[in-house]
Amino acid sequence: MPTFSRVSHISFSVRDADASARWWAELLELTELDRVVGDGWRAILLMHPPSRTIIECQQHDGNQGEAFDPRRTGFDHMGFKVDARADLHEWLARFERLGVAHSPIAEAEYGAVLTFRDPDGIQFEMFFKADHP
Repeated sequence: MPTFSRVSHISFSVRDADASARWWAELLELTELDRVVGDGWRAILLMHPPSRTIIECQQHDGNQGEAFDPRRTGFDHMGFKVDARADLHEWLARFERLGVAHSPIAEAEYGAVLTFRDPDGIQFEMFFKADHP
C-alpha cells in the first residue's frame, strides 16, 4: 500500500489572511515562508520550524465574511498532539497570556484536551493521550 511521510500543509479559508497569519504566527511562533496569489485568492504560508508543518491562511475574493460553522459539511476541527500532559498547562497559560479564548482542560477516556478557536471561529485542540503514537 502507498504511504506518506508526514502532513505537508494545512490550508484554512479565512476572512482576513493578514489578521489570521499574525494570530497564528504569534500563537505557535510560526515563521512566514511565502505569500502567494492565485485566481480569486491569496494566501500566506507559515511554518512551525520544529515540526516543519506549514499552515496556510487562504483568503478567497468571494468570501462573504461568514463565520465558520462545524455543522456544515467540510472541516470540523483539528488537534495538535502534545507529548506530555503537563504541556496542556503550558498551553493554557500561553492562551491566557495572549488572550486566546479557550476551554478548560477536559479529561476523557480518549485523552485530555484543551480546545481553542482561531479568529474565524474554527476549533482547534491541544491533545494528549499517554499511548498516542
